[in-house]
Amino acid sequence: MAHPARLLTCAAAALALAACATLGSSVPAPTVADKAWILPAQIPQPAENLSTPARVELGKALFFDARLSGSGVMSCASCHLPDLGWTDGKKLPVLPNGDVIPRHSPTMLNLAYNTQFMWDGRKASLEDQAIGPHRHLSKADFATSTAKLREMPGYKQMFAVAYPGEPINEETIAKAMAAFERTIVSRNSAFDRWAAGDTTALTPEQYRGYKLFSDPAKGNCAACHSGANFTDNGFHNIGIRGKDDGRFNIRKVAAMKGAFKTPTLRDIELTAPYYHDGSAATLRDVVDHYARGGDDRSNVSADVRKLDLSEQDKQDLVAFMRSLTGERTAFVAPKLPQ
Repeated sequence: MAHPARLLTCAAAALALAACATLGSSVPAPTVADKAWILPAQIPQPAENLSTPARVELGKALFFDARLSGSGVMSCASCHLPDLGWTDGKKLPVLPNGDVIPRHSPTMLNLAYNTQFMWDGRKASLEDQAIGPHRHLSKADFATSTAKLREMPGYKQMFAVAYPGEPINEETIAKAMAAFERTIVSRNSAFDRWAAGDTTALTPEQYRGYKLFSDPAKGNCAACHSGANFTDNGFHNIGIRGKDDGRFNIRKVAAMKGAFKTPTLRDIELTAPYYHDGSAATLRDVVDHYARGGDDRSNVSADVRKLDLSEQDKQDLVAFMRSLTGERTAFVAPKLPQ
């Protein structure tokens, strides 16, 4: 039998090792500056389209209703699926007739916090963005679909409750869809919990990645992915090869040639592939792209430069981006009115 003193010594050593392990798994407490990354609880909304349960319910039905499309088989949810981070998981969207849309379907998450909409910023409000694809594909088909909604008792009742005294037209459809889209929010990620004071919420690898991300001399990611929604709502040429002029088609300024809107990084691990052309398959591909300073530097943003990143640095950056995945909640598709 072991000597009692030796048993006590071993027990003390075990406790010390456990304490060290606990300390090693925690990260420093957030500073006041770190807390600024927490997404505001108040969701922005315009005074002329304040959210109500009836408006959100109506917008949700419209978002999932393929009858709004000319083909009758494609809805907003065809390219923005809840279980794929509100994207479609494809490099580029494909229409029912086989045509390929030349830009990747971006996530719908946290659009309420944006000030610019669409990859090139051609939409100034979420209401305008909400029905932009319908108008773009076929104005005539959309007008026909809208007329059909007016004849459906279920929709007539929903519109009457949501927007009393207003007609069923493009404007009220846009407002209802925008009201629903403002509820698609990602928050309470591991990073948010850490920023709120839980030092056990992040792994050391994720914390190191955050420090690289926010360091102008290393990752420099926060130069564009800034603010609580991890976007500056600006447009940048990040050195992707291609013939799409992006923002330049809307604003004829030389720096905007090949520039596209900075997407949010919230829930980024769920929304692959990445970039406006879907050319990056993984988060590691994204990090490698920035590490080499982009591929086409003919008009690249000044913030995109070759980075001195080790293999561990790259792994840490990917780990940090995964810490931005918000709290998951079960999504229930709507029952469409008749």
